Amino acid sequence: MNFGEYGGRYVPETLIPALDELTAGWEAAKADDAFHRELHHLLTTYAGRPTPLTLVERFAPGKRIYLKREDLLHTGAHKLNNALGQAVLAVRLGKRRIVAETGAGQHGVATATVWARFGLECVVYMGEEDMRRQQPNVERMGLLGAEVRPVDFGTKTLKEATSEAIRDWITNVETTHYLIGSCVGPAPYPEIVRDLQRVLGDEAREQILAAEGRLPEAVVACVGGGSNAIGLFYGFLEDTDVRIVGVEAAGAASLGSGRVGVLHGARSSVLADEDGQIADAHSISAGLDYPGVGPEHAYLRDIGRVEYVGATDAEALAAFRDLARTEGIIPALEPSHALARARELEDEELILVGLSGRGDKDLAEVLRQ
Repeated sequence: MNFGEYGGRYVPETLIPALDELTAGWEAAKADDAFHRELHHLLTTYAGRPTPLTLVERFAPGKRIYLKREDLLHTGAHKLNNALGQAVLAVRLGKRRIVAETGAGQHGVATATVWARFGLECVVYMGEEDMRRQQPNVERMGLLGAEVRPVDFGTKTLKEATSEAIRDWITNVETTHYLIGSCVGPAPYPEIVRDLQRVLGDEAREQILAAEGRLPEAVVACVGGGSNAIGLFYGFLEDTDVRIVGVEAAGAASLGSGRVGVLHGARSSVLADEDGQIADAHSISAGLDYPGVGPEHAYLRDIGRVEYVGATDAEALAAFRDLARTEGIIPALEPSHALARARELEDEELILVGLSGRGDKDLAEVLRQ
């Protein structure tokens, strides 16, 4: 599936049959009521859906900011929605082994969790720098039985971890499902991840209508690869009066300052030099420290439906601390970027923010600052 000029498949020939198999399996699953019943049962009885909305009046006096509380989902972030769906899909395809990449560790934890639940083999690739920053999640993955393989080249972060996971998948494609954690990668992954995460937007739209009797004036979410954002935004894309804002890390703003290029199997907006070589990204947040973005986000930027802005490390840290001290909620550093921009919106009073994860994993990094 393409999104305008973005998306597609830019992969070795050996992966085309696996992607064809995955596409056929996904189309069959979408049309199968038994798949939807099983996934709904898992999401409600295991993951803890629906997650609530929380009004945070002290965090931003004069505004009505509601948080979509994915930090309260089992494992502490939105990543479990996608991991559970892909787990059910992989079992349907007869795959007994999973590989995954992780930056902040939340996708790795979600993947390890579902494969503990389903009793299958799990290998998670993670950059050594991210392992240092997110040690609690490394320990959680080990406790859940996953093998965490450190990646020690390049920036030692999410970009290199993704490359290693893809190499593993190419080598073991007959037995292995690559459970990609964001709406990136070759088709059909961006569509699969979006559809599994759109529960965020569907729930939030219904919840805020019940709470306020109207739609929000703005919807805001952080964007790294972009899975939590695309899931939340999808509930409001047709509501043209709703302003939609994606917030990138200032040092990893592939939508704000990138160019068209190919990264990890898809054409999108990426950080690259004049020769097309992928540039290094930087963010205090391991989950946003990625030089690319999901192709659908690049398309939504180009057609003007979603605006994408940046937030610095310092701004995210300030929002992190402020939410903790005013509301008793410790956010992950990723959605702290969205919080920083949301409270500065001048023309909107009723705002919905995706709180994509909790901040336990980030405490050591925050306390170092």
